[in-house]
Amino acid sequence: MSTSRAGVVPVAAEVCVIGAGLSGLAAAHALAARGIGFVCLERSADVGGIWRRPGAGEPGPGYQSLHLNTARQLTGYADFPMPEDLPLYPGHRDVAAYLRSFAQWAGLLPHIELGTEVLSVRREADGGWKVTCRDARGAVAERRFRHVVVASGHHSEPAVPELPPGGDTFAGTILHSMDYRDGSDFAGRRVVVVGMGASGVDIATDLSRHAARTVLSVRRGLHVVPKQLFGMSVDLIADAPWFHAMSFAERRKFVEQALFVARGRLSDYGLPEPDHPVFSSAVTISDEILSRIRHGAVLPKPAIASLDGHEVRFTDGTSVEADAIVHCTGFRMTFPFLPAGVPTAGGEAAVELYRRVVAPALPGLYFVGLIRPVGSITRLVEAQCRWVARLVDGDAALPAADVMRKEIEAYLSGIEERYGRTAGASIQVDVGSYLRELAEL
Repeated sequence: MSTSRAGVVPVAAEVCVIGAGLSGLAAAHALAARGIGFVCLERSADVGGIWRRPGAGEPGPGYQSLHLNTARQLTGYADFPMPEDLPLYPGHRDVAAYLRSFAQWAGLLPHIELGTEVLSVRREADGGWKVTCRDARGAVAERRFRHVVVASGHHSEPAVPELPPGGDTFAGTILHSMDYRDGSDFAGRRVVVVGMGASGVDIATDLSRHAARTVLSVRRGLHVVPKQLFGMSVDLIADAPWFHAMSFAERRKFVEQALFVARGRLSDYGLPEPDHPVFSSAVTISDEILSRIRHGAVLPKPAIASLDGHEVRFTDGTSVEADAIVHCTGFRMTFPFLPAGVPTAGGEAAVELYRRVVAPALPGLYFVGLIRPVGSITRLVEAQCRWVARLVDGDAALPAADVMRKEIEAYLSGIEERYGRTAGASIQVDVGSYLRELAEL
């Protein structure tokens, strides 16, 4: 296929898939299974998304110690399970190799254009979509499609908090987890990690094996859940029929009691107790952070109050000397290539999508993987992609826009009651109920 700078390239494909990570490959597979013509645009040099980046040295949210937090049995694609000789929680290299082998097995590679960055996606008067992209040689082209599937993830713009008083005087290095690669880069240094989400506890654990001192600064208590309870992976427990047979209240009580038996109170580790029950906010999955705290390798502290030279002062009045601060404070949900007004491009606003996939006012534009389950995302993404492929193929149809908006409002009202109405909360889904919801479409 030839390209020309700022030219218009005719394409036979009717669907553009943006991103060739786990979600983009699932979308490509679903479209290929129905014989639907598509092109998948991936700005990196290979498929695999964040899972290949640590090895590739590219910017992104991956780091060398990155592993799955979900069991391999539930994380692999239904038609192409992860090899049984992999560990239960494979590392990033194994996951990246698996994703590439899936793309090859499914015959997707000829449809994927690597090193191609999407610059803009705009709807045209006839209802189609104009996609402007730049290839690996720097050539810019405009291409037209009937449908666009956004599967690029939302870990591209780091959410960095404002520096506390004295921040401009800090004599060390301040970075975001997006720029973190390996604990050995901080050998012998004193490091403060800010944040207790997945990346925060992973990076603090990794640093504790290399740094002279590792401090974990925690503003708000989160539920720390080990990867296994009763000798079973927690997502396999959550998938068990006996667990689903319980009411929501019974499941919450079961998990809270199991956590108390497994680890006791978080305050016993010097961490703040969560101000919310389990299943009312995202949880932090980690087998190691509490052990590293108990062994003295990680020192928990509250939020940072101020900085002065190498000194980091905390809200409890204590302080430490530090050479680096790593903000593990998440990412903003931004899609810079989308036009203003798209209900996922507002940064901190709630995501407003019908069935978490469709923007009611923008037919032909779909989002897959823009969800946050407690457990593996793969089955959910595959179900989303099968539905999208049916919509594209004409085997399924969307209801009227007002019906879709009512569903969105009802969903967000339930989310607000349980989690609060924020951008992050608005993409929370329960695995079982969401799978049933998609199966009925």
